[in-house]
Amino acid sequence: MFAANPALVLNADFQPLSYFPLSLFNWEDAVKAVVKGSHVVVAEYDQVVRSPSTVMRLPSVIALRDYVRPPARVAFTRFNVFLRDRFRCQYCGDQYLRGELTFDHVVSRVDGGQTSWTNIVAACSPCNTRKGRFYLKPLREPFEPTQYDLMAAQRLFPPNFLHETWRDYLYWDVELEK
Repeated sequence: MFAANPALVLNADFQPLSYFPLSLFNWEDAVKAVVKGSHVVVAEYDQVVRSPSTVMRLPSVIALRDYVRPPARVAFTRFNVFLRDRFRCQYCGDQYLRGELTFDHVVSRVDGGQTSWTNIVAACSPCNTRKGRFYLKPLREPFEPTQYDLMAAQRLFPPNFLHETWRDYLYWDVELEK
């Protein structure tokens, strides 16, 4: 019944905990968090839920009462490498949002290259195969991203579902219309 009513979850500073994937609670978890007192309601849907003693509008945006500090360093994962590189092959520049993307050692391991932020880039399968163990200069030098670098990248890939009450909290840094 309320499956299409997820709640956007914000940190205490009213920034989303995560953009990609977008930090969401299903409606049941959002109601539990509000009733428990760990979150506050920022915006609501028109739909209501009822219990024998309470009527409550479903939350569409909730915020943590206490600030959660983001991790100091970003986890070195395949997904985060793809996100840092904006899901673009760093050799041909094509974008791949579904499959086909792999990661590549800029300096091959055989030649002493490390598996690290500064030596791994996103590459499509054809470019990765064509490159082999030879050196190809990537379009953008690989780097260790900060949490803010990845958050900026995450904003480029909006979710399929965006409720109107979420827009004010997802796009604070978007240029305003004149």
